[in-house]
Formats: sequence, structure tokens, C-alpha cells
Amino acid sequence: MASTPSHDNDALHFQLTRPLLIMRAPKGFISCGYISMEACNRIGDACAIMAKVDTLDDLLTAKVQAVSDKAAQLGIVIGETGESALNKLR
Repeated sequence: MASTPSHDNDALHFQLTRPLLIMRAPKGFISCGYISMEACNRIGDACAIMAKVDTLDDLLTAKVQAVSDKAAQLGIVIGETGESALNKLR
């Protein structure tokens, strides 16, 4: 299945079976559930994951469902919004 990425600054949206969504900041990124938290922890990335999001706007308004160890060190917690998490990664 061919996908065309769309991006706005450091945001990426690939339409797969479900959308693959990522928004990057200098200290890490927020993402949909396609990203493996195990991989983020193994690599040492600061990452916050939101579930059941279809758009980049959804990614910002959804609640964080999982955080990597490095993201937790930056103060990101489960239950805060994606926008709040992204601000902590700036």
C-alpha cells in the first residue's frame, strides 16, 4: 500500500491501515500506538504514546497512555495531553 507522508514542521502522518502519527521536538517525540515503547526504552528515546488517534490534532488532545523512561525523567506522565507532553520535549 503506497502512502504519501504529510508533514507540518516536525510532524509526520502516514496513512497505513491506521494512521502513523509522530510529532518531534528537540528532546523527543509523541506518537500513536504504532511505535514500540520497548524500542524507545532500548534506544533511550524520550517518547510519549497516545492511543486511538486519527489526526495530528487528535495526537495533541489525546491523553498519554505510555511514556518511555527518558520521557518520565523529563516529567511526562500518563494522563496528560499530548500537547503538554510535547511542550516538555521542547
